[in-house]
Amino acid sequence: MPGNARQKMVESAAVLLAMRGLDGTSFNDVLTRSGAPRGSIYHHFPEGKDQLVDAAIGLAGERALRILDAVDGRPPREVTTFFLDVWRAVLDRSGLRAGCAVLAVTVATDSDELLDHTAAIFRAWRARLAELYIVGGVASDAAARLAATVVAATEGAVVVSRAERSMDAFELVAAQLLEITP
Repeated sequence: MPGNARQKMVESAAVLLAMRGLDGTSFNDVLTRSGAPRGSIYHHFPEGKDQLVDAAIGLAGERALRILDAVDGRPPREVTTFFLDVWRAVLDRSGLRAGCAVLAVTVATDSDELLDHTAAIFRAWRARLAELYIVGGVASDAAARLAATVVAATEGAVVVSRAERSMDAFELVAAQLLEITP
């Protein structure tokens, strides 16, 4: 456990942020979920909760980017479908209890550093989607607009579906996004 305590805490924090948000994620919850020893928190995160949260959203952001590698070279509609399917699976597997850890931090933090990091993550997602759309034949400007629309609309659809405890809003937004994807 000592060698991977930090990683388990970061992974646990990412899950808890997605399910409970920033204010609902405490060090104690992270320790309980990860099974890490109590002393691990301040050993691995001497700067406190923001340092742990920063690592957790970094992990979530990188995982999303890596997942998109699966559709490199695919047609734009398949890229959008894949992105939507990833978020649909998050909602389905969690019983509509989990969303996006990055969004959860964005809407709840007062930290300029964490906001800068969440902004960088969203920019990276938009850039990667745009890159995939360009490879699929979409013009650069249109690809950037489509990528921003897909990220923003999907994030919003996840939030609304969680609030309504129904996939209806998500599916309506998904259908619209697929309609506008060439």
